[in-house]
Amino acid sequence: MALTAAPPVQGKPARLAFVQVAQPGTGDDKARNLEHARDKIAEAVRGGKDGKKPDLVVLPEIFNSPYATGSFRKYAERIGWSPETRDGFDVAQTESESIRLLSEAAKEHGVWLIGGSIPELSADDKVYNSSPIFSPDGKLVAVHRKVHLFDIDIPGGITFKESETLTGGDWQTIVETDFGKIGVGICYDVRFPELAMIAARKGCIAMIYPAAFNTTTGPLHWDLVQRARAVDNQIYVGMCSPARATEGDGYKAWGHSSLFDPMGKTVGQLEEKEDILFVDLDPEVVNKARAGIPVTVQRRFDVYADVSKVDV
Repeated sequence: MALTAAPPVQGKPARLAFVQVAQPGTGDDKARNLEHARDKIAEAVRGGKDGKKPDLVVLPEIFNSPYATGSFRKYAERIGWSPETRDGFDVAQTESESIRLLSEAAKEHGVWLIGGSIPELSADDKVYNSSPIFSPDGKLVAVHRKVHLFDIDIPGGITFKESETLTGGDWQTIVETDFGKIGVGICYDVRFPELAMIAARKGCIAMIYPAAFNTTTGPLHWDLVQRARAVDNQIYVGMCSPARATEGDGYKAWGHSSLFDPMGKTVGQLEEKEDILFVDLDPEVVNKARAGIPVTVQRRFDVYADVSKVDV
């Protein structure tokens, strides 16, 4: 019987800033949304009460446009990035105003930046929910396209069908930073364990999800799914939400941006209003959890498949 362990995580301790940003007014003014997000990134970089600058800043899902199926195509931007062109991609040449602004912010402040997510228009005119990731020099190192589309119909709760306008992505996103590997998903992706399982087996210290759970699913599952992914894989798991809208009849996000550690403990969590959460990652916390409860060396891949080794 062959037993395979997930590799020990490598890297150094790092500070994260989850920017639970609100959209000014009704949220339908993209330029205003972008400038507000840029201001909040700058605020996050100044640090929390101790003034410690974060290594990674995270924005929420669909921060630059209304979160509505009827708005995604209207607000979509052509990024032009793909895994095949990543090394030669020039941010200055992109048509996307959001990408240019986020790149400038990452470079100006010298931080890693997970730019929440924005509606993306592909070369073949498909619309994706896409999360751009930038290195401290402003380079666009990855774009995660939301793999699983949020199509739900909860009686007495909410009906929402992203597939009416969006297409699901078809790749996994893992980014190598100077403080370790980070996996990235978007919102509904967190309900599907495989992305986090693969990320953990490939040495990630954390899975980060820009997310916008609503006020029906939020109180039910926001904490639960993060803790489940964290404990199952013995990694950090965090989700960054928009602040809850206080005007109009639009989408009401749950808020409560948070980070959970490999034992399922709450590292930090916000309420529903606009705010910034500062939390720390420590690779030794991951390695200690795995040493204490050694599921990484007790898996039975002779009984079931290792999803990180399955060809797709």
